[in-house]
Amino acid sequence: MDCWGKMKSSGWIFPTFLLCIYGFFSMMRPSEPFLTPYLTGPDKNLTIDEVTQHVFPVWTYSYLALLFPVFLITDYVRYKPVIILQGISFIVTWLLLLFAHGLLSMQLVEFFYGLVTATEVAYYAYIYSVVTADHYQKATGYCRSITLVASTMGSLLGQLLVSLAHVSYFYLNAISLASVSVAFLSSFFLPMPQKSMFFHRKPSPEASTGPANKDAPNASQQSHYQEDKDVRMSTACSQNLPEHVGPRIQSQHHFLAVLWQLCKDLKECYTTKKLLYWSIWWALATAGFNQILNYVQVLWDNKAPSHSSDVYNGAVEAIATFLSSLASLVVGYLKVNWDLTGELALGVFSALDAGSLFLMCFTKSIWVCYAGYLVFKACYMFLITIATFQIAVSLSMERYALMFGFNNFVALLIQTIVTFIVVDSKGLGLNIGTQFLIYGSYFAVIAGVFLSRSIYIIISIKCQKNHVLENPQKTGAKELGTESCGTRL
Repeated sequence: MDCWGKMKSSGWIFPTFLLCIYGFFSMMRPSEPFLTPYLTGPDKNLTIDEVTQHVFPVWTYSYLALLFPVFLITDYVRYKPVIILQGISFIVTWLLLLFAHGLLSMQLVEFFYGLVTATEVAYYAYIYSVVTADHYQKATGYCRSITLVASTMGSLLGQLLVSLAHVSYFYLNAISLASVSVAFLSSFFLPMPQKSMFFHRKPSPEASTGPANKDAPNASQQSHYQEDKDVRMSTACSQNLPEHVGPRIQSQHHFLAVLWQLCKDLKECYTTKKLLYWSIWWALATAGFNQILNYVQVLWDNKAPSHSSDVYNGAVEAIATFLSSLASLVVGYLKVNWDLTGELALGVFSALDAGSLFLMCFTKSIWVCYAGYLVFKACYMFLITIATFQIAVSLSMERYALMFGFNNFVALLIQTIVTFIVVDSKGLGLNIGTQFLIYGSYFAVIAGVFLSRSIYIIISIKCQKNHVLENPQKTGAKELGTESCGTRL
């Protein structure tokens, strides 16, 4: 009891501990690497074409439709209700997987899983509303690490149960249902946040002092001040209205004021060229990455049919998650000028991704296909960690969350277009081999764009240095600094 009381009184340890419990059990799903064999096996008896063209695309469409409204609602209701909603969606998803049959029921599974992924934003945003800024890094590290550990353990457990104990996929899904149910129950114990990043933001000292402050506020402080000013104006206006009308008008005005401020913040974020180019890669690469994750099991089943071959999907996913965590960890120890070499890294590793996908497409060996997937996922996680860091260090927490959400929305929009054209039966409905050929070409184009830009930047800097050496009298220190900044396109 004393230990539990100390955790609750410490301020940040208690909610972080509960959130880690939720994250662990929500991600500890041993059935996930075996979804395609389960759907095409005797339990559900769907064909591979039905799974590819009619079931999996529903997740992409529902995720896109739900992401933006869920993003706004999550902040408005202060995270915890949405985490509980995610827990309910998890349970409904696995109940349908276990006991429902038929194509329509499996499409409904994908819809609820789309709701699960759309509400995921609440998990990572919650911690910033209940802990102080000096504990952000620790709390975030714990929450992200525990989900990686849980995902690895879930995949490994599933593989061991299938390979050694010959447990059926049905019972793997039953274990997943039990795990997400524990996560759902733990969500009720999370403390209710008193503030959020946008709709329930606490006024900052800079905002309360307003223009009278002698120090010129930075862009973030100005946006905070403007939002608080809009809120105060809406309050004053509502006081002149009838009692039963005032609160409703005030709430509507505040909601619109926050939306307007979000649009202005978003515009300012993307006017910075560095953030714009990192965000372009983020959106393009994440769209392709999610598409690969969604359909790679179908490719594996094509290379080594699950009804006649041993399936090692769980082991591969466990190794891939472990390598991804190592790749993310390496980024923190690299001493590199990413402003100069960042786009070169984006181009080189995107080219490796493209090569891995081409290898997965053309090889006949399932083991080579597995190896290509490991390289692909590790390269993507390495780059997305760099991109996340480069964007995060340039923005306040609120603007980072906004940009993160918008980048993912654009990625999902691109993925939806690709899914409809390439996968869906209403589009081209291509076979899985041709699909991965297109995905490899897609990453090759991304690599070509960023390699070209990086070469241009390096050549421009070299030419400017030569110009300075040839004309030292004409080029002052101030001019040199301006030209150097101008090359960071």
